[in-house]
Amino acid sequence: MQSKKGEIMNGARIVIETLIEQGVTDVFGYPGGQVLNIYDELYKASDRINHVLTAHEQGASHAADGYSRVTGKVGVVIATSGPGATNLVTGIATAMLDSIPMVAITGNVPTSLIGRDSFQEINITGITLPITKHNYFVTDVNELADTIREAFKIAKSGRPGPVLIDIPKDVQTSECEFVKGGVVAPYPQLVAEDSLIDRAVELINESERPYIYIGGGAAGRAMTEDIMALAEKIDGYIGCTFMGLSALKNSYERFLGMQGMHGRYASSMANKEADLILAVGVRFSDRATGNAAKYSKSAKIIQLDTDLSEINKNVHVEVGITGSIVSSFKRILERCEKKERPQWRALVGELRQEEKRISDKAEEKSKTQMTPKRIFDIINEIKDENTIIATDVGQHQMWTAQYVDFERARRFASSGGLGTMGYGLGAAIGAAIASGDRTVLITGDGSFGMNLNELATAVSYNTPIVIVLMNNGVLGMVRQWQTLFYGKRYSNTVLARKTDYVKLAEAFGAVGRRASTLEEFRAAFSEGMKHDGPFLIDTIIGMDEFVLPMLPPGGSIEDIITSVDLENDNTDGTKEEKK
Repeated sequence: MQSKKGEIMNGARIVIETLIEQGVTDVFGYPGGQVLNIYDELYKASDRINHVLTAHEQGASHAADGYSRVTGKVGVVIATSGPGATNLVTGIATAMLDSIPMVAITGNVPTSLIGRDSFQEINITGITLPITKHNYFVTDVNELADTIREAFKIAKSGRPGPVLIDIPKDVQTSECEFVKGGVVAPYPQLVAEDSLIDRAVELINESERPYIYIGGGAAGRAMTEDIMALAEKIDGYIGCTFMGLSALKNSYERFLGMQGMHGRYASSMANKEADLILAVGVRFSDRATGNAAKYSKSAKIIQLDTDLSEINKNVHVEVGITGSIVSSFKRILERCEKKERPQWRALVGELRQEEKRISDKAEEKSKTQMTPKRIFDIINEIKDENTIIATDVGQHQMWTAQYVDFERARRFASSGGLGTMGYGLGAAIGAAIASGDRTVLITGDGSFGMNLNELATAVSYNTPIVIVLMNNGVLGMVRQWQTLFYGKRYSNTVLARKTDYVKLAEAFGAVGRRASTLEEFRAAFSEGMKHDGPFLIDTIIGMDEFVLPMLPPGGSIEDIITSVDLENDNTDGTKEEKK
């Protein structure tokens, strides 16, 4: 049998040909000395692969991340050595903590200069070792193509994540034979033992108050129909983590929304009242559980995860099932008994009524006041199911999680695990380029200031992005904590910046509007959603708008805060005040 014959190519061309071979159509990055050869080959292949030039490498890494979140594909980012590579670190860590598949390609000085403190030399593989699934330092051009293929395979296998490939310049200029291959498939996943599935089914059948708890590991895995089918079959209810948002339609009657530190009241309380929690692709982070020692003590927990290290890591579980989440869940669905649980339905109904009462009380202010909920009511009314929502990090992020109606999977991009301020604009650009759909970025004046330079990118590529800048003049989430737990000592959280964001948007070449009333916001948002290109709305809100409900740090669901009376310096709803 004759072996395939290839073409002699230099390493830089092999990089580009292998990316194209793996189905990559868009990459993000910023050129520099040690990747000039790669960029030269990008130029030659520009009819087959598109490069998006960002304003900063961190913005490029967030763009690759946002691209991946809305497509499920591996996002790709390219940077030069030294500061170019180190500027990727925050974006790589963001992807790692949220299990986002990404391949980062960096250049480095020639191998003969490694370890000599050469200009812009950095040990980027050493720096990124703790924040990647794997990384490579390529010293032989003959291994380059297979290394890239293996990086893609690792990035999208099991629990996805970022992989970095560092390529010295002499490897980019060296030549070897390149034989084209096919798109690599993920490594096969384990099949869970029947005994574990049967035990999980037994616990579900015995339960009276089952709660299906969906995390980022389940989002985007085409499980929506199965999740709803199981909820119907067992007469159960569904909650999610922050990362699980958009996995189900918000309009689905059995979906209670996000639970946890800033979760919706009914979802968090149903999680507490459940006697059985079926956790699917969740890691039980501190923001989701509160005090882990007190978390759902009366419930038996079944945990499904692709990552064995997550089982029993943060909370004790009755049954831990690893391997393919999709396969394990489907087997549980097939074997569970159909059962009516009217008492559970009645209790959840009461929790929903209480949630409505809390919400109505919070909205007793004048109907013309610019409260976050009313702003999001307008956003929900005007956007459609294809609209992608991206956020930065802070109060606006939690309001988004509480109030935005998601009706399609993969319509949400936000930094959950790392909580990266400055993530949003780059991610929104990546999401918009990936999908071609309009993207709404919800941000705050604190987060937006961190990477607003990417407005230049958004304008240059005329990306359809509407930026809702929730401007309260403070670092809102930190100020909220200072109000509640630090005696109102507002240390460095009042921004008082003189920036005119409308003029700033116009200076970059975007359209800017200011909205200080609901009518102005409605008009501006309607205009922005029809505009061809980036559109910013400086949305003025009060500095004392809080994200509620809230679990205090170290607290549990019994300590939930549902309202704050600043005038009387009283926090209504904590455990202490109920005594």
